[in-house]
Amino acid sequence: MDRNKFSAIAHRDHEFCNPISESKINTIINQTMLTPNDKVIDIGAGTSELLIRYIEKYNISATAIELYNGSIETARNRANGRISLDRIQFVNEDAKQVMDNYSTFEFRLGICIGSTHAIGDLAATLRALRKCVHPGGYILVGEGYWKKNPPNEYLQALGAQLEDLKTHHGNVKLGEQLGLTPLYSVVASEDDWDAYEGLYASSIEKYCYENPNDPDVEVMLTRIRSWRNTYLEWGRDTLGFGLYLLRN
Repeated sequence: MDRNKFSAIAHRDHEFCNPISESKINTIINQTMLTPNDKVIDIGAGTSELLIRYIEKYNISATAIELYNGSIETARNRANGRISLDRIQFVNEDAKQVMDNYSTFEFRLGICIGSTHAIGDLAATLRALRKCVHPGGYILVGEGYWKKNPPNEYLQALGAQLEDLKTHHGNVKLGEQLGLTPLYSVVASEDDWDAYEGLYASSIEKYCYENPNDPDVEVMLTRIRSWRNTYLEWGRDTLGFGLYLLRN
C-alpha cells in the first residue's frame, strides 16, 4: 500500500493536516504581519491550505515544496477560485535535495509544519529556514512533543525513540539555542486531538466502505484500527503537537 495514498485519504476531509484547530491557526496568521511584496516558503506544504490563507489575507507570493504529486493536485484544486494560481510556485522535489537552492535571504516567512522529517529533524529544519528567511523575518514550525515519558509499548507502536521528540519547552528552547526569538506558541488541546484523530480514522473507514474492491482495503482497515487503538490507549495522554512562531 502506498503510504501517500493512505495519508491523502485519511486527511481528505481535514482543512489542515495537523491537530491544531482552525481558530488557533488563524491567530498565528494574524500574528505574522506580511505585505504583498513578501515571499513565503513552506517545506512539506501538503495541500497548501495554510499558504492559500496567507495569500488570501496578505496577497503574498509563495513557494511550496512538496514531494507527493497528489497533494499538489489537491492544492491547485483548493486554490482555484480563491487566489491567483500564479501566486504559488510548486516544487515537486525532495526538500533535502532542493533547500540548498534557497540559501539567501529571499523569504519573509519560512514554514514547516509536521514535516521536519523532510529535512532531518527540528534542529536541521530551523537551520535550513534561518538561511533563507530575512533577518527580522518569521519562522513557523509545527512539531510534536512528549507530554510525559512515553511507555515502551507506545514507542514500539510508533516505531519511534524517546530522543525523537522533546518537550514543549524543549522545542521552544531549541529555537533560542539556535539564535531565534520565540514570539508565540500554541498547542493542540485534547478536543483538538480528538477531532483530528476522529476525522482521520473515519475518513479511512468511509473510504473502505465505499470502495470495497480497492485491493488495499484490508490493509488500510487493519492499519487505521490499530492506529486508533494506539491513540486511545497511549497517544491521547502522551503525544502533543505545537506551533512555534519565531523571529530570525
